[in-house]
Amino acid sequence: MNVTRHPLLRLAHGIDRFTSASANIVVLLLAPLVLANVVEVVMRYFLGSPTTWAADMTVMTYGPFFMLGAAYTMLKGGHVRTDMLWDRFSVRTKGWIDGVAHLLLLLPVMGLIFLTTVDEAWNAYSIGERSELGLWRPLTWPFRSALPLAALLMFVQGISETIKAIWTATTGEVLIATDKIEI
Repeated sequence: MNVTRHPLLRLAHGIDRFTSASANIVVLLLAPLVLANVVEVVMRYFLGSPTTWAADMTVMTYGPFFMLGAAYTMLKGGHVRTDMLWDRFSVRTKGWIDGVAHLLLLLPVMGLIFLTTVDEAWNAYSIGERSELGLWRPLTWPFRSALPLAALLMFVQGISETIKAIWTATTGEVLIATDKIEI
């Protein structure tokens, strides 16, 4: 059977492309993160006048940047494993372990995180919630929306990883993401 013609593998490949594309968008969060930190350093240490907004901007861009990158990290196999045990398993056993772990742990947990955090993000948006951490007091809904979005991205990528794991478990063929992120 031609691997590229199998509908589930085409679905997994489409999800992988979506995850890579979303990572290209998430990378844009680096610009305000770096800019806020550069401005704060210049204002604080060279001009003696710290900003009221840079700390909030740093927190509200770094947290989402970190969380929203988790699905791409999963795609590239960058999450932590216990290699001293993992390397002893056969390719098919690794596929079964991953498939079962994704089905029983990853997908339900990401679904639960999404369901419990999407209401918080919506509430922050609907009441115009603002941060109380500093004088700038930015709206919090973009920051609060990062967690349900990250959980959703992880859930979707988890579907792809489950398909690939089950493929590996049943065929012994390892499917590896080859797409590179372009910045």
